[in-house]
Amino acid sequence: MITVDTRGTVTYSPLIPAVKAMCIAHPGDTLEIIMNHTDAFQDLKEYLSEQGIGFREIYDGEQLTLQFTIPE
Repeated sequence: MITVDTRGTVTYSPLIPAVKAMCIAHPGDTLEIIMNHTDAFQDLKEYLSEQGIGFREIYDGEQLTLQFTIPE
């Protein structure tokens, strides 16, 4: 599993490291994106839904996590 923790990212959008991880991942790889930015979290969920990629949402206080597998 590839884990990307974007919490504390202040110089750019937390979506940048998430997208970078998606670009370098191979089909079948599982990604875990950890965020604390609600808007970026919702944007990533919307994108995954539009692409037909299923995901798991985990809420732990202010920590928001998405887990998904890159389609083959």
